[in-house]
Amino acid sequence: MKKINSLSLAGFIVLLSAFAWKTTTNWKISDSYSIQFAGTDAEGIFKKMSGNVDFDASNLSAAKFSFTIDVASINTGNGMKNKHAVSDKWFDAENFPTLVFKSKSFSKTANGYTVSGSMTIHNITKEMTVPFTFNNNKVAAKFSVNRMDFKVGNMEGMSKKVSNEIKLDVSIPLNK
Repeated sequence: MKKINSLSLAGFIVLLSAFAWKTTTNWKISDSYSIQFAGTDAEGIFKKMSGNVDFDASNLSAAKFSFTIDVASINTGNGMKNKHAVSDKWFDAENFPTLVFKSKSFSKTANGYTVSGSMTIHNITKEMTVPFTFNNNKVAAKFSVNRMDFKVGNMEGMSKKVSNEIKLDVSIPLNK
C-alpha cells in the first residue's frame, strides 16, 4: 500500500512539474505580417516568412523567437531590382535562400523589450540585439542591419549607391 501511494505521489509531482516547465505561450504567426526594408536606393518588402514565437512577458527566460525569411520573396516594386536582388551580385538566393534570426535571450526595457540572438545572411552569422514591443498580440521592431557585415552586394558599380545601413520595420501579428 505504501508503495502504491509513493508511486501515485511521484506521478502527481511529475504531472504538475510538466505544467511548470513551459509557461510561455506558443503563438502562431498571422498572414498579415509585414517586413519592410529601406535604405538609399533600396526599399521594399519580403513577402514570405515563417517562424516560431514562444513568448510570455512574465517569463522571459523561457521565451524563444526564430524567423526565416525567403530571400526570393523580395519585392522592391521594380522587376529589374528584384532580379538583381536575388542574383549572385546581391543576396544570391540560389545559394543562400533564407535570412534567419534565432533568439538567445530577452530583456525588459523602458520602452518594451530586447531580444539578443544570431542573424544569418549569406551564410554569415552575426550576434545582434533587436529592440521590440509586444502589444495587442503583435511583435513590432525597428532596427538596422549593415549589409556589408553580411557581404550583401559590394561597393562597386550601382551597388555603391545603396546605403550600407538597411533599416527594417517588422510587424508580426500573432494568434494563439
